[in-house]
Amino acid sequence: MVIKVFLASSSGSTAIKKKQQDVVGFLEALKVDYTQLDIACNEENRMWMRQNVPEEKKPANGIPLPPQIFNENGYCGDYETFFDAKEDNMVYAFLGLPPPPGSKEAEQADEAHVVENGTHAEETNAEENPDDSIEVPVEERNGDAHGEEVLAADEEEEGEGGEEEEEEVAEGETADDEATEGETAGDEALAEEDQAVEETDEVTEDTAQAEEEEEQEEEDLQSEEEEELRQLEEQDEQGSEEEEEAEVQEEEETE
Repeated sequence: MVIKVFLASSSGSTAIKKKQQDVVGFLEALKVDYTQLDIACNEENRMWMRQNVPEEKKPANGIPLPPQIFNENGYCGDYETFFDAKEDNMVYAFLGLPPPPGSKEAEQADEAHVVENGTHAEETNAEENPDDSIEVPVEERNGDAHGEEVLAADEEEEGEGGEEEEEEVAEGETADDEATEGETAGDEALAEEDQAVEETDEVTEDTAQAEEEEEQEEEDLQSEEEEELRQLEEQDEQGSEEEEEAEVQEEEETE
């Protein structure tokens, strides 16, 4: 089966060109074999397309516009119906082709087939095997094998429960270790802060002591200066007295 796409290669309509590109591009993306038939350069193609488009699918003026899609001589649809099929993941059904295995359309077709035939299949099986509808206790149908499976399942659950408890214990120990490490780190930080405070106090004390020593030295220097000034004043006074005595003695001698 060959898919035929009727196009107009020299169309002056931008909308028609875009629709044609969308159809061709999507078919190429799906790797669907198709043939392009140009109605602009081939009068025979144009007449064939117009004659094979169903009357109910033609517009009011009776002249269908490209793109128009056919499967051999069977009409598939125009751009609008192709676009709707693409949105519904039904392009292969629109083209009359079987969907490839694994595609979304193939999965949808399988689900629809199950829904349509599932109830009928269940009724047929019930008629062919009426005894299957009678409930039989599990122990009677499976015997000792079922009992062994139950025991094995219980042992597995116990084993899983033990593993979960061990994991919880390990997580609890890890959390305790992390908490202990956090407390140790906090104690170390406090010790460092205390040490820093002590060092600061020592520096403050040393600074205060140095200031006191400087003040004492300044006082001592001031005292020494005052003593020197006092001694100089005394020397000046003593010199003045001596000069006066010498003058008096000279006057006396002169007389």
